[in-house]
Amino acid sequence: MTEDDPPDEISDIEARIEALAEIAERCRKYILASKIAIGGGAALLLIAILGLLGSGQTAALGSIALVLGGIVSFGSNISTLRQTESAIGAAEVLRAQLISRIDLRVVADAPMKLV
Repeated sequence: MTEDDPPDEISDIEARIEALAEIAERCRKYILASKIAIGGGAALLLIAILGLLGSGQTAALGSIALVLGGIVSFGSNISTLRQTESAIGAAEVLRAQLISRIDLRVVADAPMKLV
């Protein structure tokens, strides 16, 4: 990035922040799905242990796999979400620094001329 054109840099940073925000939202959706998988797997395991589904071995193995898969997905997406939020914070700080470097002028409250 060059310091010659801060508005272009600011728009690039804003585009990056938007892309990171989409990644963060996707992570949140996967985290919710992971929590549902963990809860559903635990409920299915309980049902299999109590013998409410008939043959419990297949259901028990499937529910254990569902719980473990949910845990792995949850951990991975939590880590990605934290990294993404950190990157968003850094980009926002950089954007604020670039905005502070711009020589902003206050527009006077002059009456508008009608043409």
